[in-house]
Amino acid sequence: MSLKEQEIREQICAVGQRMYARNMVAANDGNISVRLGNGEFLCSPTGVSKGFMSPNHICRVDAKGNAIETREGLKPSSEIKMHMRVYELRQDVNAVCHAHPSFATAFAIAGIPLEEPIMPEAVLFLGSVPIARYGTPSTMEIPDSIEEFLPNYDAVLLANHGALSWGKDLTTAFHKMESVEFYAELLYKAKVLGGPNLLTGAQVNRLYQLRKEMKLPGRHPADAL
Repeated sequence: MSLKEQEIREQICAVGQRMYARNMVAANDGNISVRLGNGEFLCSPTGVSKGFMSPNHICRVDAKGNAIETREGLKPSSEIKMHMRVYELRQDVNAVCHAHPSFATAFAIAGIPLEEPIMPEAVLFLGSVPIARYGTPSTMEIPDSIEEFLPNYDAVLLANHGALSWGKDLTTAFHKMESVEFYAELLYKAKVLGGPNLLTGAQVNRLYQLRKEMKLPGRHPADAL
């Protein structure tokens, strides 16, 4: 095992611990993966809490999600299929995170996308977060449901399920998940307080232009305008 791979395994465990500490996952929920760059990937195992993973728990899989190397008694995440769809269609993506953050998942359960412009950071870095139609976990239904959003988004809500985010590296992918949850929490609280004071169309357009000027990485719904 190369030093780089060992570092990635440790990083996956660290992100898993942060997810668990932030109540983004419960019990054995959630999954994390990273592209190695040689047609192989590392991913979290099924049936192991993200808060208690160690590097030797991490599985190595091929581009179809089939196990190449695993610790005895462990298997790759049963939801690796949706990760593989992201990698297949987004060559710029090297890491994917799936979690059940409380506020974002509540919006996903309620069928409400995160698309109200409530603060500049959310507009700049996310734009909006759509909801992919419901799919049965561990089947091809979820990869099929997220495909339409891959060209212009770096995160989606999964109807009645949770959230999925991706990025150029694992830190970026996890930060997207944090941003989705923070956006959802603020929007929920603003609605409780009587409703958000939304940014105007002109203000949103200026932020979109600023994003282009800043040459921020990743994909964004403004890119399709």
